[in-house]
Amino acid sequence: MKRAGFYIFYVINYLITLLPLRVLYLFSDFFYLFIYYIFKYRREVVAKNLRNSFPDMSDAELKRTERRFYRHLTDLFVETLKLTHISQQEILRRYILKDRTLLDRLYDDGRDVVAVCSHHSNWEWLASVQPSIRQQVLAIYKPLKNKDFDRFIYKLRTKFGSKVSPMQNILRDIVRHRRENIRTVTAFAADQTPPPDEHAYWTTFMNQETGIYKGTEKVAVMMDSAVVFIHTRKVKRGFYEWETRLITEHPKDEEPGFITRKHVAMLEEMIRAQPEYWLWSHRRWKYKRNKNND
Repeated sequence: MKRAGFYIFYVINYLITLLPLRVLYLFSDFFYLFIYYIFKYRREVVAKNLRNSFPDMSDAELKRTERRFYRHLTDLFVETLKLTHISQQEILRRYILKDRTLLDRLYDDGRDVVAVCSHHSNWEWLASVQPSIRQQVLAIYKPLKNKDFDRFIYKLRTKFGSKVSPMQNILRDIVRHRRENIRTVTAFAADQTPPPDEHAYWTTFMNQETGIYKGTEKVAVMMDSAVVFIHTRKVKRGFYEWETRLITEHPKDEEPGFITRKHVAMLEEMIRAQPEYWLWSHRRWKYKRNKNND
């Protein structure tokens, strides 16, 4: 039954995404009305996250940001599915790297790069950046339980040459590419929620005590990779910019926690500039600090 449901979805998606994005955005407008006003998808979670993160915002500003977030969320849904048919030429026109200077210099210096990414703007289109840079992109992902949907998402994320790898394999994959003299950019989505049994790094983020995965910093130090933050910005509907901002070129020389504190601060700055484009429906603060794990 599950497989039959997937094939129905696959056929419908294949046909609908032949349409141009300007038409697909009409579907997005309809989905927005449905999930916001009728289904009310995680409305309480979003409202609470925004209220706690922006205590100085007025009720009217919070409500306006909430509605804009849901409009962006449904746009993100159709934009992700459009990867089924979008061409490399069109994706490079819509998702623009502002400046290659830093990545080119690190490549010429023979350095691998750890890139700190986030669920801001369009993170699924970020997998399409491979044609824009000289390094091989390695994106960390968590395989889905449904194998059919896992293969579907895997295909979308690797369409333009990026490679994906489960977290438990990432060190091995970096070493393998290094032995083959292939420079890599390893992308970590560092704004997810660590499980309660993890030894997270705790800090203040968006006005709240927040646990942060340490894996990004650990891999950077172990592999002596330069660390950059991927700053994304939504220019207008269907158009984005991204750029790399240096955190450190020498992670082994930094004090413990520096890399984590720095990328958290850069993420918060980016969110505050365009708050409606972060994933507020994520239960980011569902776990509290366990003092026994300090």
